[in-house]
Amino acid sequence: MTNADVLRIPELQAEVARLREELQIRDQLVQQLSQELFRLVKGNANFMPSPEASERHLAEVRALREQLQGVEQQVQFYQQQISARDTEIYQLRQSVQELTDRSRMLEQVVQELPRIYREKFAERMVPVKEKIARIQRENRQLHAELQSVSYRLAVRTRRTTQIDLPTFPRMAAAPAPVPTFGSV
Repeated sequence: MTNADVLRIPELQAEVARLREELQIRDQLVQQLSQELFRLVKGNANFMPSPEASERHLAEVRALREQLQGVEQQVQFYQQQISARDTEIYQLRQSVQELTDRSRMLEQVVQELPRIYREKFAERMVPVKEKIARIQRENRQLHAELQSVSYRLAVRTRRTTQIDLPTFPRMAAAPAPVPTFGSV
């Protein structure tokens, strides 16, 4: 045995003594509680249920079970309604989303319609403009041909139809008197 072991022995003996005291106190408390419990059970005749009270409790339990079944049925019914409503809400939300998407698409189409109509109108106008340009070229060509024909006709008419104008003899040096109308 070492010196340290010798010093610890009194500490250990003190600890053992303290634990024995605590154990005795607990034993006394358990004894007191047992006696008190025995007195309560012996002194209270209603502690043990009577058969009539037992039947009454059973009837109450049955009634409560029936009420519980009724409540469970109501809960199940309401859960089914909630489930049906949830399904309906989901379908309505999908419909709203689809309609919103469609509305956006239609709004975009409506916004693009003027541009589309301008493009389509411009496409349809291309052949009309080409036809107008062709007709105007033909018109200018025909007008030029008409002027050319008119000029040639006028020249030809002058050559072929010379007007016979009377020829007056030329008088010699004296100028001819200019007729006057006198006093009119």
